[in-house]
Amino acid sequence: MMALAVSLTAALLLAQAPVAAPTPGGWAALSPEQRAALLALEAPTPLAERLLHVSGRFLGTPYLVSPLGEGMGVDPDPTFRVDAVDCLTFVEQSMALSLARDESEVASLLERIRYASTPVYEDRNHLMEAQWLPNNVRKGFVVDVTRRYGGEDTVRVQKVLTSLTWQSRSSQALTLPPERQPKGTFSLNMLPLDRILAHARQIPTGTILLVLREDLPLKATRITHLGFVVQKGRRTWLRHAARNRYGRVVDEDLESFLTRNAKYDKWRVTGVSLFEVHPPTDEGREPSASLRSP
Repeated sequence: MMALAVSLTAALLLAQAPVAAPTPGGWAALSPEQRAALLALEAPTPLAERLLHVSGRFLGTPYLVSPLGEGMGVDPDPTFRVDAVDCLTFVEQSMALSLARDESEVASLLERIRYASTPVYEDRNHLMEAQWLPNNVRKGFVVDVTRRYGGEDTVRVQKVLTSLTWQSRSSQALTLPPERQPKGTFSLNMLPLDRILAHARQIPTGTILLVLREDLPLKATRITHLGFVVQKGRRTWLRHAARNRYGRVVDEDLESFLTRNAKYDKWRVTGVSLFEVHPPTDEGREPSASLRSP
């Protein structure tokens, strides 16, 4: 228990540091027993603090494209792992670990976040606008707070999915059967790229920030990246699994991140949406089977 206390203190100090570095005693370095004990220690703290501490233990974790699957079938990757993440699984697993009242709830919560109803590939929340966001809003895991913090600068945008969308190579790569291919118009609030910094300091730590690009007919989503806002010192940071620039989970100065994104011209970044993590209702929080890690 003393070692855990030391590790927790190290994590708290790291969360206040001006730059990101691999977290000593990060999730991959802990045994299942240590992880369970740490989650028990975190359980009484406010959710925003839990999100900060839990996501902080992923700092330095290597980036890996689509590291999670169903453990069998179309995507046999493990259902849970903390040794590698991409931007989405970093957020999903941080949410599940933060929302769990004990270790036995993590797998069940992660399953509810990642799937519409049943844990099969076809029922996974593949598309953010059409699946992940509406399903997790419905379940109570997230709430749209873009307008709360963006005020009058917030605009309403859409993602349109048609039969043409599903003929593109990138859409077909999802290998979803026709009856599982969402179609329609999906709306969400967006804070335009050039107005984000004007509101950045008002966005609380732990808020999910989603990056939107322009709506292209052959693309099945506009949301291409996400992470957690972290307020640290006098600056705002984005804690995210960065693929190309860093290859790991980092805290990146939000202004620098936005400046870099503003330079993309092949598929233009248009703004961000903001969602607050909420504890789910007690329905469906039954203990699940042991987590499967590699």
